[in-house]
Amino acid sequence: MGRSGDRPEHTAPPDVFYDDVEARKYTTNSRIMNIQTQLTERAMELLALPEDGQPRLLLDLGCGSGLSGETLTERGHYWTGFDISMSMLEVAKERETEGDLCRKDLGQGLGLRPGCYDGAISISALQWLCNAETSQQNPKLRLKCLFDSLYKCLARGARAVFQMYPENAVQAEMITVTAMKSGFTGGVVVDFPQSSKAKKHYLVLMTSSAGVPQLPQALEDEHMGQVKVYERTSAKGKRRKDGGHGGHGGSKRHPQAKGRDWILKKKALRRKRGYMDVQPDTKYTGRKRRNLSNF
Repeated sequence: MGRSGDRPEHTAPPDVFYDDVEARKYTTNSRIMNIQTQLTERAMELLALPEDGQPRLLLDLGCGSGLSGETLTERGHYWTGFDISMSMLEVAKERETEGDLCRKDLGQGLGLRPGCYDGAISISALQWLCNAETSQQNPKLRLKCLFDSLYKCLARGARAVFQMYPENAVQAEMITVTAMKSGFTGGVVVDFPQSSKAKKHYLVLMTSSAGVPQLPQALEDEHMGQVKVYERTSAKGKRRKDGGHGGHGGSKRHPQAKGRDWILKKKALRRKRGYMDVQPDTKYTGRKRRNLSNF
């Protein structure tokens, strides 16, 4: 994604670029699947949900074929996924992802109830809004429409984390400033800033009204030197009080038991979704290991 020739958003709009062929190719590429999982895991770290065992209701913006949503499901959360590519959503349905799926142009806003979501993630989608496909489209207005609607639908104290590939510093600044004008605080966390391959940008947006929360620490290679954290405060100051704390079922907990039946079910589901690294089922699957320390 570093060279301009590698950027698919310069090729065609997302609903055109991710046609049936590209959507299936994307979802069956083991390298892409692993990268999506890693990016989602990092986004969840930055989302910093309370560690109380309660499931949360989350948004997956630009959910594609549900690769990132699988991580949310495995962590016990409920989620709603938006994507403009019908081909990607069809693949997500075939793979039996457990989130609610909706076809949506993020640049036209989300249209959700105020305060109903506990957080949002987005993996590799935000930069698509920075391109004008027609003379009537304005990237800044499309970003503003997304951030305004996102700010309204998040519960107070919630966060949104966008993993993105900004084309340059100017584009990253435009995205960040637009988000701040919608009421968010936060900024861009850059992991491994000295590495051309491992470098990743995460826009961390916060809705907290209790002062200006500190941005999370970026990751760095021990040989890579100083990390980068760009922090900004909201252009609106305090958060509007237009949303309460959301949820989905409140006290319902994700099952914690992980016996043989649970393991077999998860392995079968991963095989159906195209993962190639699933170990075969044997009579030892799910069996508790003996404590060898006594021998």
